[in-house]
Amino acid sequence: MSDETIRLVTIGRILRRRRRFLVILAVVGALVGYGASLLFPPSYTTSASVLLAGQWGERELLTQAEVAASSAVVDRAADTLGWTGVSGSELRDRVSAKAAEGNIIKISGTAETPERAQRLSDQVAQQFVAFAARIAGDNTDPGTAVGPEALRQKVVQTNRRISDLANAADPGRTVESVQARTELEKLRATLQEAMKKLDEADPATNKANMVVMGPAARPTGEAPPTRVQLIVAGALLFFLLAVIGHLAAARVSRRLRTEPEIAAALGAAPLGTVDVPAERSSHRPKGRGPRAWVRLLLGVDTRWDLPAPQPSDGEAGRQIRYRRVCARLRDRLPAPGRLLVVVPDGDEIARRAAGQLVAEAGSDPSPSSSSGGSPMLRVVGVSVSRPLVPDRDTESGAVVVLSAGSWTAEELAGIAEACADAGHEVVGIVVAGTVRARPARTAGRLLRHATPAIAVGDDARGGSV
Repeated sequence: MSDETIRLVTIGRILRRRRRFLVILAVVGALVGYGASLLFPPSYTTSASVLLAGQWGERELLTQAEVAASSAVVDRAADTLGWTGVSGSELRDRVSAKAAEGNIIKISGTAETPERAQRLSDQVAQQFVAFAARIAGDNTDPGTAVGPEALRQKVVQTNRRISDLANAADPGRTVESVQARTELEKLRATLQEAMKKLDEADPATNKANMVVMGPAARPTGEAPPTRVQLIVAGALLFFLLAVIGHLAAARVSRRLRTEPEIAAALGAAPLGTVDVPAERSSHRPKGRGPRAWVRLLLGVDTRWDLPAPQPSDGEAGRQIRYRRVCARLRDRLPAPGRLLVVVPDGDEIARRAAGQLVAEAGSDPSPSSSSGGSPMLRVVGVSVSRPLVPDRDTESGAVVVLSAGSWTAEELAGIAEACADAGHEVVGIVVAGTVRARPARTAGRLLRHATPAIAVGDDARGGSV
């Protein structure tokens, strides 16, 4: 799969052939999510809304939201609540504020119980309003600043003083008195206009009017992530990791899948492909140890990355393929004699194909056979990890039978070197594959309808070479 695009059919093959393993991993992920939910106690979240009167810009609202969640406000709320073992720094992690539409600041509080979450949100909202009013100057020190109310009082007093001065002037009798009254009225108008502009320009006059829009609602459900969400997330995470792991392993796999690649690794010419009926245990490794039982339990004892078997051409079509391979073997024999059929250990498909090849070549171990009682094809199994081939005796060469997608180039090169060390020339390779066959007929019926096989080494006159 290193040279093909990941397609939906590949994922479907993983889900179909690894369903037990994926289900087990999903259950393990769910258990991990449940364990994580035990480490994180349930929490509840609720919000209190504060309405800001007047005209506010977007940046100003964001600033007020930052102020609402600042330590200056949260620390005062912590002192008022007086919860044992909970400091202001811990509460700052549980409080958040954001600006909403309509000049509203939403203050959210999170606690371990619904009651505490409600009290926390309400208290922070109240402290935020009090802190904003204190900044605006309603409760500032008179010695350091003059608040809006003090300015209004001074304006009222000034207006009264202007009225007294206007009434004290001789109205209309002299030019000086008329000018004085006119100047006093201009001063009154200027003072009122200045105060009006001050109210409009200074946010501390109008914008300090903040109102808590009722108490926070008591939460009825846990804040995310809940226990159910953690369990589902754990199962989904492990499931996706398993699928991605299968895809990654297939992408980096170095197993050879095509006939030219296999032939190049063994340094021999391909003789053709043969088919064997698919069986459930074709790609199941042998062994009854603890590791094999664990693989069987997890459902990873069979290969998933091989394509589905193709429909079979029937028994006659399979025999034709074997006969063609036998004919090519006969043409490539360097000298009369037997051939060594080398099959990698653990390759069940190749082992079955080699047995069928021997049968089609007319290998009969009985003394009545034309070869003098010894088969013309002799099958030997070779360990891939430490390949060892029997030394050459009467064999005229070796033919390697294996299935595609099972072995790497290094492993096949080791088999070729083992054949060369034993004095065997690899005359060709045969690639075996699986097909979906119809229900097998009885052995007796096969013998009655089978066509006589062509033995390797028979010439056109029917004699032995």
